[in-house]
Amino acid sequence: MYGVVTRNAEELEWSAFDAGFYEVKDVTGRAAAPLATGVNMVSLFGDNAAVGDDPALAAVDAEGRPATRERPYFDWSYVCPTHERYREGLLEIVDDCVAERADLRLDDVGFPRDGYCRCDRCDRLFAASEFDDRADWRASVVTDFVTDVRERVPGDLYLTLYPDPYPGHLRTRSGVDIEALAPLVDEFVVPLYDTAYGTTYWLEVIGKGFESRLADVDTRLGIELYAVEVDVDALAHATEVAEAYADAVYFGYDASNAVATIRRLRADRQEGVSHGDT
Repeated sequence: MYGVVTRNAEELEWSAFDAGFYEVKDVTGRAAAPLATGVNMVSLFGDNAAVGDDPALAAVDAEGRPATRERPYFDWSYVCPTHERYREGLLEIVDDCVAERADLRLDDVGFPRDGYCRCDRCDRLFAASEFDDRADWRASVVTDFVTDVRERVPGDLYLTLYPDPYPGHLRTRSGVDIEALAPLVDEFVVPLYDTAYGTTYWLEVIGKGFESRLADVDTRLGIELYAVEVDVDALAHATEVAEAYADAVYFGYDASNAVATIRRLRADRQEGVSHGDT
């Protein structure tokens, strides 16, 4: 199955795609009205605009340094996942999305990195919790919020994963516990982005890693590839590698290039096909 990730509503209905994801809220904080023609996609705790407007929203480490895009290792700013008012706003967005379409995709789920968040609120909530280990508490925060979302989503729930299949890494990094989330999620989507795909051995390694990681859970795997100005032959080869391990391949942010790639793949597969006796 092939799909597209887009900010352009009309591309959701292009016949080449079996599925389409539409960005309703992205990491910049840009918002769009949800649609019925695609799976609406919401960035949860990545939000440059929110943190820019209210720096107190940002997750911080033990030294009080905020998780903002101006600092090393962060491509965008992150809101603390325990901020109740922000969480309530996210759930309102979720309700708006599923009012248009039953399916939903979550992006930027969890804490920004290991060591976050150590704000006063997180310290207080951890101290009052049943957990002795902060990593266990962080995982419970993430899982409980996704559970709240799941209860509001009558259709399929998709969840984007950081592309690290090594056991324990995602839980340590962001509180994302694959085994705990799998019963709540219909499909995990892993973005494997490159601007050229000149080599693909790393796609195979990561794709196989996630295939193995999800072997014991009843959750689909989607792989998302970057399509903007990528050579069609290179993107087609990357797609062939990705679909060897995934149930679906999605193309990010260049629908025209994605269509050209899908047509190339389908044409190549039809070459040499014989129908009946010759």
